Amino acid sequence: MLTSKIGENAGKVWQALQGGALTSKELAKATKLKVADLHLALGWLAREGKVAFEAGETDVKISLN
Repeated sequence: MLTSKIGENAGKVWQALQGGALTSKELAKATKLKVADLHLALGWLAREGKVAFEAGETDVKISLN
């Protein structure tokens, strides 16, 4: 996958999180990204310090910083 595509997907994730925190499953559904693509986009945003992760019992909740 090209870096530009990962950045584009990071934008989709950012937009989806504007409404509030989502679990990873909810985020995948909201963005319509494949799990691998979602993880790459989250890694991009995490590296930039744009997202926070909170571990739940069954899933991870993701929010914007």
